[in-house]
Amino acid sequence: MALTDEQLERYSRHITLKEIGVRGQKKLLEAKVLIIGAGGLGAPAAMYLAAAGVGTIGIADCDNVELSNLQRQIIHTTKDTGKSKVQSAAETIEALNPNVRVITYHEYVSSRNISDMIKDYDFIIDGADNFPTKFLINDACVLGHKPFCHAGILRFEGQLMTYVPEQGPCYRCIFEAPPAKDAVPSCREAGVIGAMAGIIGSMQALEAVKYITGQGELLTGNMLVFDGLKMEWRKVRLPKRVQACQVCGDAPTITELFDEEQQACSLRQQ
Repeated sequence: MALTDEQLERYSRHITLKEIGVRGQKKLLEAKVLIIGAGGLGAPAAMYLAAAGVGTIGIADCDNVELSNLQRQIIHTTKDTGKSKVQSAAETIEALNPNVRVITYHEYVSSRNISDMIKDYDFIIDGADNFPTKFLINDACVLGHKPFCHAGILRFEGQLMTYVPEQGPCYRCIFEAPPAKDAVPSCREAGVIGAMAGIIGSMQALEAVKYITGQGELLTGNMLVFDGLKMEWRKVRLPKRVQACQVCGDAPTITELFDEEQQACSLRQQ
């Protein structure tokens, strides 16, 4: 397909880059990215991917916009309070780039629906705000052979890594299982500086763009950790392969998806 005059102007700063050019921009226009969570991480990721011209963006979130979200979830505004986050996000994307197709999933992401959600997308962004969902995203992507970028933020710190099938460890290789309930405080309990969401969420968008266009080095096999108070980055090398991993190891014990919270509840009852 040939780019229109409007597209040539809109994406001119991409096209000028030798790493992107017209060919890379066409790849972005044809790409499909699913963002799970329209909150602190998903908000900047969605906006930058829409601005970049990713042709189809899926957004999954079951929550509505609350006033306390607006300190960091920049895809929503005060007038969006009370709306579903996916509707608010879709309206912002439409205003930013009307050529982007937005598919919304106003539902709780679970083992029952995540496989159908991710199947048609080229890349998945983990913008979830809880450990059970993060492990579910990992397991679904590993079993479904889908690349994804994990990220997490708390207080003044953030981290991210990227999984590509057969090219490095998955999230469960590193963390194995969710921490015990209440072992790690949530952003609601511990707080988070708003700009941290912008920094880390934007980097998730960058990882998606690099994967789609085939440029640069992805964070496969590495965890990038940022301390915003000290303005220090650490790139932690991860093991190339964890043979004992429950989902991607030599003898995986996780071959079907399940919801960590439900299993934990069931184990406590035994």
